[in-house]
Amino acid sequence: MEILNLYGLVGALVIGTVLGLTGGGGSILTVPVLVYLLSVNPVTATAYSLFIVGSTALVGAIRNAQKGMIEYKVGIVFAIPSFLSVFLTRKIIVPAIPEVIFTLDSFILTKDMVVMIFFAVIMLAASISMIRERKEVVLKKDVQFNYPLIIIEGLVVGVLTGLVGAGGGFLIIPVLVLFANLPMKKAVATSLMIIAIKSLIGFLGDIGNIEIAWGFLLTFAGLSMIGIVLGIYLNNFIDVRKLKKGFGWFVLAMAVYILLKELN
Repeated sequence: MEILNLYGLVGALVIGTVLGLTGGGGSILTVPVLVYLLSVNPVTATAYSLFIVGSTALVGAIRNAQKGMIEYKVGIVFAIPSFLSVFLTRKIIVPAIPEVIFTLDSFILTKDMVVMIFFAVIMLAASISMIRERKEVVLKKDVQFNYPLIIIEGLVVGVLTGLVGAGGGFLIIPVLVLFANLPMKKAVATSLMIIAIKSLIGFLGDIGNIEIAWGFLLTFAGLSMIGIVLGIYLNNFIDVRKLKKGFGWFVLAMAVYILLKELN
């Protein structure tokens, strides 16, 4: 794929914009855009997604760092186990999955199908998280961070990110709010830093395992970076809660479409 078509251009901008507006969710679109609009192999698409999401989130994290919105101590505690597990998942687990899982009569369950079906399940979970109204958490003074749970969650999110190539913001943000007692805006800002670190390190696990079209990948990532700057700017004028709920329904529809397409 040498030329980025119009669908890819629009998709890249949308991914970045949603990520900038909500701090998560945009990455869940990356793999479907790559697979269904740009005909990228699913396993390769999950690798590309890690680079695109990581580099885009890095731009957002830098912007939030300039505003003093990132809680570095909690972010690092979450990020270290997360990037270790995502790197090992991409380097060892994903390449070890056989191309054909099993066959039953005329039905063949392939590695690509498993990746997309599992991705659709993650999309379903993400959509429910976005659609549900999140109650405001009452912040306590002198709160003790629940570091063991933060570390365990970091490991789990890292494995999921490694398998499907999504940033996992819909899982990270609730953890930062509930277990680290961060205000929502700081949780969103800190989640972008975590997503950037673990996604880019996870992508390193793919180098040498797959052939990478760097021209295409850098172009797509560049457009997504423009989108996140736009999203952060639009955040000042848009009711993010309503937008997130509407986007959640869209992600739900996409998840159902992927399941029907892969199982048909």
